[in-house]
Amino acid sequence: MAKINERLSDIPGVAPGFGYAHAVTTSNGLAFVSGQIAVDADGNLVGANDLAAQTRQAMTNLQNVLHALGADWTNLVKLTWFVTDTSGLQDLRDVRDEFLRPALGDQPNPASSLVQVAGLFRPEFLVEVEAVVAVGESGR
Repeated sequence: MAKINERLSDIPGVAPGFGYAHAVTTSNGLAFVSGQIAVDADGNLVGANDLAAQTRQAMTNLQNVLHALGADWTNLVKLTWFVTDTSGLQDLRDVRDEFLRPALGDQPNPASSLVQVAGLFRPEFLVEVEAVVAVGESGR
């Protein structure tokens, strides 16, 4: 049975999570990253009504969490996306690839799921992304 090693809540460059950890590491070498949204380090919305801008901010936040875990984009196992409207899916994919392609090159992207939802935490949010990350057997 895997044990929880650490719960990371204070991530440089990421607004604090209220009542939850941004990531939890386990003894089996996986980290589970909470959904990242389009807020800057001060908690302000980035990219009102702009899926590409919101995706870019959510990915920037995810990148900051990865760095806090001692990981990078090559350590991603799975991404789970939540979007309020799939009509802008290509914008999301383009921004995702801005982050992943330099790290992964010609390798396939991580496993991924995309779920269209009626709404997110606040109505102005258009996208949220969570991740599973391989961080090594020590858990970090």
